[in-house]
Amino acid sequence: MTGKAEFDLTTTNKRRTLWIVLWLNIAIAVGFFVGGYFADSNALLANGLDNSSDAIVYGLSLLALSRSGSWKRGAARFSGSMLLVFAGGVIADAVRRYLEGSDPGGILMIAMAAVAGVVNLYCLRLLQRMQDKDVNLRAATTFSFNDFISNGGIIIAGIFVMITGANWPDLVVGVAVAGIALYGGIDILRDAHSDKHNAEGTTHKSRGQ
Repeated sequence: MTGKAEFDLTTTNKRRTLWIVLWLNIAIAVGFFVGGYFADSNALLANGLDNSSDAIVYGLSLLALSRSGSWKRGAARFSGSMLLVFAGGVIADAVRRYLEGSDPGGILMIAMAAVAGVVNLYCLRLLQRMQDKDVNLRAATTFSFNDFISNGGIIIAGIFVMITGANWPDLVVGVAVAGIALYGGIDILRDAHSDKHNAEGTTHKSRGQ
């Protein structure tokens, strides 16, 4: 098999994987929004926004597969910046719910998070199997890992909501999800910055030869 054929096969496999995780994340996001509305849950809505941003990232990753390195880094920077904005929105909603009050439903929180956890774990495994991931695909893997961790937090919050009858476990997990997104966004931006310097270093070396 020639080098070009191997490259085409690898790109095709990556594209197929990204399409799968894209549609799965769209489905999860819709489920979280519906569940968050009926459960009056900041944590579920936070994960709905998170999975929506993930879907956009996977879409950008699909576009970036056949693009230049600078385009890929730009897409990764957009993804990281979007995570930071998302984190701010979730924290603002948690503050609003703390001041105005809320009545989250623990059972629905647990059920939705359990289903999403299985789907997110599947997405994470698919992304981890990909070889030679560029900066954008590494960002996509970071997103899926964050989602999986967040689902476990929602399950724990749902249990505490059922035990205490209070809304604070839901708010704490919602803010924690925002914190995970904040860390992930910063990590993606750092990776894009490092990738740029690595690319510039490679270019300088090739010119010096």
